[in-house]
Parts: sequence; C-alpha cells; structure tokens
Amino acid sequence: MRIGQITGEYPPMQGGVGAFTHELCRALTDLGHECFVFTDHKAANAHHTDPAAHVTADAHTWSWSTLGRIRRWAQAQKLDVVNIQYQAAAFNMSAFIHILPMRLDNVCVVTTFHDLLVPYLFPKAGPLRYQAVLTLARSSDGVIVTNRGDEDRLSLEKTIANLEHIPIGSNISAALPQNYEREAWRAAQGYAVKDLVIGYFGFLNASKGIDTLLQSIKMARDKGIPAKLLMIGGRTGASDPTNIAFANEIDQLIEDLDLSKHIRWTGFVPDEEVSAHLTAADLIALPFRDGVSFRRGSLMAALAHGCPIITTQPQVDLPDLVANRHALLVPPDSPTALCIAIEDLADNADLRTELGRNALELAQAFTWDTIAARSAALFEKLRCT
Repeated sequence: MRIGQITGEYPPMQGGVGAFTHELCRALTDLGHECFVFTDHKAANAHHTDPAAHVTADAHTWSWSTLGRIRRWAQAQKLDVVNIQYQAAAFNMSAFIHILPMRLDNVCVVTTFHDLLVPYLFPKAGPLRYQAVLTLARSSDGVIVTNRGDEDRLSLEKTIANLEHIPIGSNISAALPQNYEREAWRAAQGYAVKDLVIGYFGFLNASKGIDTLLQSIKMARDKGIPAKLLMIGGRTGASDPTNIAFANEIDQLIEDLDLSKHIRWTGFVPDEEVSAHLTAADLIALPFRDGVSFRRGSLMAALAHGCPIITTQPQVDLPDLVANRHALLVPPDSPTALCIAIEDLADNADLRTELGRNALELAQAFTWDTIAARSAALFEKLRCT
C-alpha cells in the first residue's frame, strides 16, 4: 500500500507524536509498504535523510490553505490511505485539521488519536471544542486510539465507524552506544558509586508531575538517601507552548528546594544516548498527574529498557500493568508516597532487578512490528470497502 501520514511534527523536530510517526513508517516500510509524510516545514531536513518515508515538509500554518496543499499532495502521491496522527498541540491547536477528512473525499482516511485533548477555537468555546474532536472522528473512515480510556470514551459515540485500539510502542529502541559500560557511563556523568540515580524521561509538562517528583527527591535527601535526579531528553519540545511557562516554574521550584546541584540535565540527545541514560539510572520515576497510561511514550521507553519504574495509579483499569510486578504504583500528587516508594527501591536491589525484568517482559506486547501489522490490517480492510 501507499500510506500517507499527516502529522504536526516529525524528526528532527522534538515531540512524541513525530517520533511515533517515524517509527510507524519505518515498521510499515519493513512490511513492504511505501510511506509518505506531510508535516511542518520545520522538519524540512528529513526530506533527504529519512529512509522510512518520503517527507513533504510544507505546512507553515495549519490553516485552510494548508488543507488544500494536503489534498493536492494526497492526489499526487496516489495514496491508498491517509493516516492523520492527531494531537491538538502538535497541530498548534488549529481548528482546521478537524475537517480534513471531508477535504480528502477520494481516499480512505484513518485518524489516530494520541489523546482526546481539545483544541483552542475561540474564547468561551466550551463544549464546541470536544465537538471538534468528535467531528474529526465521525468523518474519518476509521479511528485508532492508543489507550483504553480513550477507547471507552469514543465507544459511547454511536456514529464513529471502525474504532480500533492499537497501543504505541517505545520511540527509543534499546540500542546502546558502542562499547557501553554502565558504571563507566555513570562515572562520566559525575555520579558516585553510592548515588541513587533516579531518571525522568520526557518534556516538562504540567500533566507529568515533575513538581511532585522534585518534592519527593528533597524528602528522600533529607532522610539521608543519596538521591540524584537525571533529567533525560529535551525540556519543552516543539509543539506545546505551555511547556515553556511550566519549565520556568520548575526552575524556580528547584531553586526553592535547593536541588540544583543534585540534578543533571542531558538536553535533547541522540536516541542511543537516551538509551544509555535510561540504562544507567537505578530507577525511573514517572509520576503522571492523570495516572499512568500506555499512551505515554516515556513509560513505553522505560518498559522497553527493562527499567525499575515508579509511576502513578491509572485512572482506568490497566489489566496488563500489575502493581508491584511491572511497576510500583503510587497516588498522583503525593510527594510522600513517591518518597516512600523511592526509599523502598533504594534499599532493595533485588526488587529493582525483579521490576526491571518484568517491565521488559511486558514491553514485548508493544513491539513496532505488531503495531505496524495491526495498523496495516485496518488500512487494508478500509481501502477495500
């Protein structure tokens, strides 16, 4: 099949949706399909460097005129199916993307919802914002959701056709730098043997509970635990402008808690360095404010690397994620509970090893070849109807 992907971000832009699209294209290409990407102009460098897809980086804004360019692009590429990778922030909160399937009337359109967060339309738009999301879902020939919570919500809407739950995978493969040695890597980052290195992977976003994590680190250090925080990856990403304001708040909190000398920031680094940092950490803390979910790329990366994980209790049932087997689960917004979990793992290397082994086992359910095969099966089914 000739498969088109429309995404608001794509490497070298920083962002989970862009990284997801790249990995999906790579896996679909491995299955023998040909992938085409329409994305933001800031991804222009990918045009000549990406073996996974033919990249058209032609969106300067996501406006009415862009929809016309997408229509012409889809026709020129003779696509069998178009897959919209939807996340409101990645499309700069534009309203126009929600009517895109109606503009692509000669090709099958499948929309993947990475979340159901609503776009900005105009002040006091209220319920109209979710109606915009529903318009996109209802006008698509098929809909993919990445987590059970969104599946439950959209399944209540009777007019949505061909709803499928297909999870995301890890955007970071467990591929370490050549001649990697964990202890040598830790030493090069300035860590002592006795240090408890707590990793956090992902952008600074208000939903991810980094403020809770910082308070728990302070509590742990006050108890005599040699906790060090390793902040892995870029700070704010390319899509969500609210991340910048939140990052400033976090900087102030770090200063207020006097934690600056106990935190290392890697910045945005190549995937193999992310893999090295994840492997070097003693544990990964992901205290999501809205509860753990398989839509979180940072969680999937930690699982794929066999990391001992502390995260927050899910808002919806996740039968595949067993508390105290695949991760330690704590209530959201509770620095005290998070500190206790950190203390438990600090004192129990055997438990860290067991959690990491079980995390790696769980990760096998989220491989890219499986995700691509399930996506391609849906595309094939819909283009033949």
